[in-house]
Amino acid sequence: MKAVLFLVFGLLAIANGKIFSRCELAQKLEASGMDGYHGYSLADWICLVQWESDYNTEAIDHDSDGSTDYGIFQINSRWWCNNYQTPTSNGCGIDCSELLSDNIDVAIQCAKRVVRDPNGMAAWYGWDSHCRGRDLSSYVEGCGV
Repeated sequence: MKAVLFLVFGLLAIANGKIFSRCELAQKLEASGMDGYHGYSLADWICLVQWESDYNTEAIDHDSDGSTDYGIFQINSRWWCNNYQTPTSNGCGIDCSELLSDNIDVAIQCAKRVVRDPNGMAAWYGWDSHCRGRDLSSYVEGCGV
């Protein structure tokens, strides 16, 4: 019985995803070459993630156009990943489910692809509405990055 309970609760813990702390994410993104990537600061990326997913790797948001945003960067199924439910350009060449992992390496690579698009970070409404043109130094303050 204990083994069954452990298995059930273990699976529930896995299904909940990871919620990064601000500084933990800043350190991971810096180590992944995001600071200055395509002209965007590390603070831009942290601000984007706070407003898009609140640092949650398993965040999912259904958009009014029928597409869905996935993961810590809220990457959209219409343009960047395949969810096998809606038409897609699949610009990152991945299944959307890969963006929901606690290991955010695939999500980081896809976010880098998105930001290389002509819209840059303006592709994300959270960044465009809350981060663009603002002093974002507080997003990395005290993180040692």
